[in-house]
Amino acid sequence: MPELPEVEVVRRGLETWVSGRVVAEVEVRHPRAVRRHFGGAEDFAARLKGQRIGTARRRGKYLWLPLEDSGAAVLGHLGMSGQLLVQPEAAAEEKHLRIRIRFDDTLGTELRFVDQRTFGGLSLHDTSPEGLPDVIAHIARDPLDREFDDSVFVTALRRRRTTVKRALLDQSLISGVGNIYADEALWRAKLHYDRPTMSLTRPRALELLGHVRDVMNAALAVGGTSFDSLYVNVNGESGYFDRSLDAYGRAGEPCRRCGTPMRRRPWMNRSSYFCPRCQRPPRVSS
Repeated sequence: MPELPEVEVVRRGLETWVSGRVVAEVEVRHPRAVRRHFGGAEDFAARLKGQRIGTARRRGKYLWLPLEDSGAAVLGHLGMSGQLLVQPEAAAEEKHLRIRIRFDDTLGTELRFVDQRTFGGLSLHDTSPEGLPDVIAHIARDPLDREFDDSVFVTALRRRRTTVKRALLDQSLISGVGNIYADEALWRAKLHYDRPTMSLTRPRALELLGHVRDVMNAALAVGGTSFDSLYVNVNGESGYFDRSLDAYGRAGEPCRRCGTPMRRRPWMNRSSYFCPRCQRPPRVSS
């Protein structure tokens, strides 16, 4: 699944190429692409037509386009393979084109939602007083948000009766962190993924938060992490952070810090990558 850096790369592209434009026509090619919209494909297209798109917004992994003349927003679910692409109107159609949005202007470009596995989609939702689509109003601020409160986060983290990686992936505590960047931040902090959150001192928790921010900013600088040509920006360009990963996907390769072979362990239907020397597992109480 895409994480904060990949979604932010897409958001910036939408802000540049889509925000401020008026929708002229919506074509839904596959009903699954709007399955989260309760009114179905025809209602989605009818309600979006004539609307002016506001400034693209994001919270954590969630991306949406506010509609300036209504209290609603288009929420984008990228899923496993979803892509929002700005293409010339005359460009050849992508094989897995699911939704096409044309605009009432002469710029000559349109917005396309392309999704090979059809796990993603677009949907219209009312917004909260804070401007969030109502279905994600419970999502916490992300660490790159200017209003993110470090002290509140650290206090909540240390009160949780859980392990540190589980806490980082808890979107009600801190949003935007997924499996890849959690492993990267934990490697940088020299913390094992099963370390109890209650065992972290405030300085240690703040240090971890700093590493989360650093790894996300580093990924943003190179367009995020792309695998198999997925999670591209709106121009179809891939990010290159996968070439700089220190932990994720490096099982058997030497730790960039100490040279010990990195390990992979199954974790919550996913995988955790870590250095057994730098990130020693917590002691088990007898």
